[in-house]
Amino acid sequence: MVSTSSTGQKVTLAKGLNLGLRKAMEADDKVLLMGEDVGKLGGVFRITDGLQKDFGEDRVIDSPLAESGIVGTAVGMAMRGYRPVVEIQFDGFVYPAYDQIVCQVAKIHFRSKGRVKMPMVIRIPFGGGIGAVEHHSESPEAQFAHTPGLKVVACSNPVDGYWMIQQAIAHDDPVIFLEPKRQYHADKAELDETATPAPLFTSKVVRPGSDATLLAYGPTVKTCMKAAEAAAGEGRSLEVIDLRTLSPLDMGPVLDSVRRTGRAVVVHEAHVNLGMGAELASRITEECFYSLEAPVLRVGGFDTPYPASRIEEEWLPDLDRVLDAVDRSLEF
Repeated sequence: MVSTSSTGQKVTLAKGLNLGLRKAMEADDKVLLMGEDVGKLGGVFRITDGLQKDFGEDRVIDSPLAESGIVGTAVGMAMRGYRPVVEIQFDGFVYPAYDQIVCQVAKIHFRSKGRVKMPMVIRIPFGGGIGAVEHHSESPEAQFAHTPGLKVVACSNPVDGYWMIQQAIAHDDPVIFLEPKRQYHADKAELDETATPAPLFTSKVVRPGSDATLLAYGPTVKTCMKAAEAAAGEGRSLEVIDLRTLSPLDMGPVLDSVRRTGRAVVVHEAHVNLGMGAELASRITEECFYSLEAPVLRVGGFDTPYPASRIEEEWLPDLDRVLDAVDRSLEF
């Protein structure tokens, strides 16, 4: 085994996740990786690159093309004291494993009255924007966040990717770990491996502001940051919150922000209808009703299946659609 840890390097999200997985495997020999092409190939996005070479085929396992079998096998391993990290190669491939996830993974701890733990991480590259074919650009987060017994988190940047994957692996409950695939190799950030990370199930303000609050997670955090920068050029101050955790939601920073700004816009790639924005809008309205100056607005994908790649940019929420929602909120 070769350690490649260092301090102060600039890394992409893909590299941050790779380093985080390596750290977790070095710290606990019960951590193992499973998935299609995660071993010799290093994963289709190269997130597990080099790990099989350094940790061996018993801990980085190339599985058959059978998602239900992958997750089902991981259930048995978790029940026997291992901490499996399962990679679903693309978001749209998770559905054959959906029965295992919602009927077994999510319920075993409750069903056993707490006697059996299920320390499993299911990594899912999610979202669009990479010009992929059908079944490769889905946003299934609300389906898992709606399932009691599952924790659901979404990283948006390299530093969070590094820390959050380690925290998810160390957690004793099953975690759906969502990774914005179009951000894997897009941007680099300074990684200090000696820093103290924020707790896993917390949201955080990533850009302060005073006129309205933008709520985002995963790939739309970058979209909202660009929107806030553009709005600043017009004299508008937008606060951006990276939710990071979708189940449980960390509403403290959200409610504090909305009570100050009086306005909220939720942005996600998933369909607006019954998406995460609906739950956020409901909770904000319940808790901040007398602070709101406008209804909570939602920006997301349209109520159609994900389109062909040549028109996906028309479907995905972009800077203009976010700023249009901000305009409508401010004009209310």
